[in-house]
Amino acid sequence: MIVFPNAKINVGLNITGVRKDGYHDIESVFYPIPLKDVLEVVVAEDGQTEMQVGGLLLDGKVSDNSVMKAYNLLKEQFDLPPVKIYLEKVIPSGAGLGGGSSDASFAIKLFNDMFRLGMDIPQMEAVAAKIGADCPFFIQNKPAYVTGIGNELQPIEFSLEGVSFLLVKPDDFVSTKEAYSKVTPKKTVLPLSEMVMKPISEWKYNIVNDFETSVFASHPTVKMIKDLMYEKDALYASMSGSGSSVFGFFKREVDVKTIFPDMFSFQCIL
Repeated sequence: MIVFPNAKINVGLNITGVRKDGYHDIESVFYPIPLKDVLEVVVAEDGQTEMQVGGLLLDGKVSDNSVMKAYNLLKEQFDLPPVKIYLEKVIPSGAGLGGGSSDASFAIKLFNDMFRLGMDIPQMEAVAAKIGADCPFFIQNKPAYVTGIGNELQPIEFSLEGVSFLLVKPDDFVSTKEAYSKVTPKKTVLPLSEMVMKPISEWKYNIVNDFETSVFASHPTVKMIKDLMYEKDALYASMSGSGSSVFGFFKREVDVKTIFPDMFSFQCIL
C-alpha cells in the first residue's frame, strides 16, 4: 500500500505562555500543502521488519524514524505482521513543515487501513500524539486553529484554494530548542482564527511568527528570503514554524529559479 504524506505551513505562530512542564503554549493555524513524501508498506515475506529511506538525507538512525515509532506503538496494541517500509523523502527536514510528523500519522492511517485495525479518528489521533505534538493534525489533515503545545485542534473554515504559493528552504538549520529559548511569550489581542479571515493583503500587518525576530538575527539568509519575496510583490510572506523554510503567497507565479537558484523550492497553485 502506498500513501503520500504531505507537509503543512504555519499561518501565524504566537508563543502565548510557558507551561509548568517547561513546554510552551502556542497559537497557530496549520494549513496542509501539496508537497509530499512517498510511503510504501508491504508484508515482509521473510518475516523481518525493515525500513529503507531514500530521497533527501535524514539525520539519525532508521530505527528512530517516526514511521518506525508508529509501527512499534501499534504493534503494542495489535498483532501486526512484519513489514517492509520504504520512505522517499521529498519534504525537507528542519524546515518547520512537519514532514516527520506527517510521515508518522500517514503511517498510522495506512496500517489502520491495510490491516483493518478498526481505529476511529480519535484513536488514531491518540496514537499520533504519543509521537509528536503536531502529529494529530495530519490524521484529519485539514486546516485547523491550533493551541496548547500544538496538540489542541479546532477545525476552521479557511481556504487558500487558487492562491499562487511559493516555498523556499535554505541550507540553514534552525534548532527548535534554541528558537524557543529566545522568544518572550505574550498574549494576543485577536485569535488567529479570526485574523486569517481577513484579506491576505492585510496579513502582513497583523499576522506574525514570533520566532522570526530571533531566527532572523542568527540566520540572515532566512530573513533575506522573506525580504526578496516582498520585493517580488508577495501578498504575504512568513517563516513556517521555527524555520528555516519561508513561504509566500502571490497573485501570479514568480521565476523562482532566477531568484533562489541554489535553494530548495516548491511552487504550486493551492
